[in-house]
Amino acid sequence: MPSSFWGALGGGGLGLALGGPLGALVGALAGHMLIDREGAPFGPAPRELIFTTGLVALSAKMARSDGVVTRDEVAAFERIVKVPPEQHRRIEMLFDLAKQTSAGYEAYAAQIAESFRDEPALLEDVLDGLFLIAAADGAIHEAEHAYLHDVAAIFGIGEADFARIEARHARRADDPYLVLGASRELSDGELKRHYRKLVAENHPDREIARGLPEEAVLIATRRLAAINAAWDRIARERGLGNRLTSEPA
Repeated sequence: MPSSFWGALGGGGLGLALGGPLGALVGALAGHMLIDREGAPFGPAPRELIFTTGLVALSAKMARSDGVVTRDEVAAFERIVKVPPEQHRRIEMLFDLAKQTSAGYEAYAAQIAESFRDEPALLEDVLDGLFLIAAADGAIHEAEHAYLHDVAAIFGIGEADFARIEARHARRADDPYLVLGASRELSDGELKRHYRKLVAENHPDREIARGLPEEAVLIATRRLAAINAAWDRIARERGLGNRLTSEPA
């Protein structure tokens, strides 16, 4: 996300552009109450604005889910969201405001779900980003897991897809197959085709081509790394040799 996004957070324009509970959050940072429950007065907000502001809000609410709030949360968030050094204080303020607001995470998640209802891949990107932040301290705690599960439900992400996404961040016995969303019963050829399809669908270049913010590209990069690592494990188990090319068949 360009630095102009963070610089503009001190004004009311972004809050008006967003509308709803996310707009109210940004408006509170500017010292205004820019609430439009029916949506933004200037038409649909840009995807990158919803994506980044939504990730801030949901990350902050997740930080409260285990009852422990520390400055390390902002550091974990900034591993995913690239904030210019001169804007660190502003993002800390926005993060703190989101933790304190009366709007619950359900309202933020519902606004994001509605905004991206025609682009479910973006909802998975947001959930992936939250998982990365939750796992930043080396473990996804029980309260964080419950929070992520609730957010996924609001996003309309089913149990099977939630387990697949979770497997990219928390190791399990069937980890590599679960990460790929694949059955152990697939033949070697079927698995290869499935892997190539996943690489094509999750390549960061697709996020760039769609004009998504840097945060989404970084999340896609880490997701592809998890997919490649899972394939490497399966390939070793099956004696399939070196990793396949990252280009789709």
